Amino acid sequence: MIDRYSRKEISQIWDLENKFRIWLDIEIAACEAHSEKGLIPAEDLKIIKEKSGFSVDRILEIENQVHHDVIAFLTAVGEKVGPSSRYIHYGLTSSDIGDTALSIQLMQSGEILVRELDKMVSALKTLALKYKNTPCMGRSHGVHAEPTTFGIKMALYYEEFKRNKDRIKKAIENVSYGKLSGAVGTFSNIDPEIEIMVCKKLGLKPDPISTQIIQRDRHAEYMAALAITAGSLDQLATEIRHLQRTEVREVEEPFQKGQKGSSAMPHKRNPILCERVSGLSRVIKANMNVALDNMTLWHERDISHSSAERVIFPDSTIALDYLINRMIFILENLHVYPENMLENIDKTGGLFYSQSLLLMLIEKGLSREDSYALVQDMAMRVWKKEGTLKELCLRDGSASKLLNKNEIDGIFNLEGYLRNVDHVFRKIGLM
Repeated sequence: MIDRYSRKEISQIWDLENKFRIWLDIEIAACEAHSEKGLIPAEDLKIIKEKSGFSVDRILEIENQVHHDVIAFLTAVGEKVGPSSRYIHYGLTSSDIGDTALSIQLMQSGEILVRELDKMVSALKTLALKYKNTPCMGRSHGVHAEPTTFGIKMALYYEEFKRNKDRIKKAIENVSYGKLSGAVGTFSNIDPEIEIMVCKKLGLKPDPISTQIIQRDRHAEYMAALAITAGSLDQLATEIRHLQRTEVREVEEPFQKGQKGSSAMPHKRNPILCERVSGLSRVIKANMNVALDNMTLWHERDISHSSAERVIFPDSTIALDYLINRMIFILENLHVYPENMLENIDKTGGLFYSQSLLLMLIEKGLSREDSYALVQDMAMRVWKKEGTLKELCLRDGSASKLLNKNEIDGIFNLEGYLRNVDHVFRKIGLM
């Protein structure tokens, strides 16, 4: 029964036709369970299964009059079934149907997101391996720090999005619960075995304990997994945007044939796709606050959460699916400029070698404080364009007294910064 939902596009999971179809599946499953328990005669069950159906337009027409969606749905189905419809919804309350259906919709949306994240993780893996040994400058506070490789940058996100996939899978597991426990969760008018039988048929687990609703911590956890994934997408998009800046230009998002970057400036190639990822991720992250607020309800239930959930879950799952697919496109078509990476590494006159120089001076017996002061003084002179750090080191009497030329050549060696790249890749299973 559930498999047919997973073949839908993520937006179709949230349309009214599909929602009401899931509602009908739940109601019929409950009727089948009641029939097995001897409550519904076989001939009435046969009529219910053969004649049950609905028209979305008719449901909306009735809802406009009764102002209750489940009653409108039941009335519309009852019009098609006839007298046997008296057994539909027997002993149930609206949230038995609505919450159980929402669990199915969240589960199926989540499964689509997991599939798409698999593709994204694969794209990141490809980039990580391709550029494993491609040097680029690592930055902290936006300022040159020490060299890394572009492959390590991509491997970092490869591992992060594996975690995001695992979070969503765990969230799916914890939201895949149904409930058919009645008005306040006490099974006052329904046999508890009905809940077990229906949930099994639907591919869900019975909620261990519920009120009129399934508690919203489950839904908040699900929303948190979406929001964290959106945050990771924003971070990756921001990284690409920074690296695409004119002064850096180490990578560039795809710029397609016929695309134009500016109405005024023909030369522009703007990172609009990554900016779109960053912008829409904010919507998903903001929806996390709504999901947290939805946890606070009056006693056994109010409906302050219901209207908000009709917005945040469709919007967030559809938006996240879109953003993941946009990022896959960006990664698979990313322009990478290794020559610019090397040029940027050389921009600061070897300042990034400062820590290696500091440590070698300490090894030679100079105190850390004196070593730091000596290297910092030379570094400040590099900023003043008095020479590269290596040149100043060779000219400085204090440094050259402690270090010979071969030792200095050994310090100022880019390969030394990248000697443990393979170790990093082995740690995350990419070697």
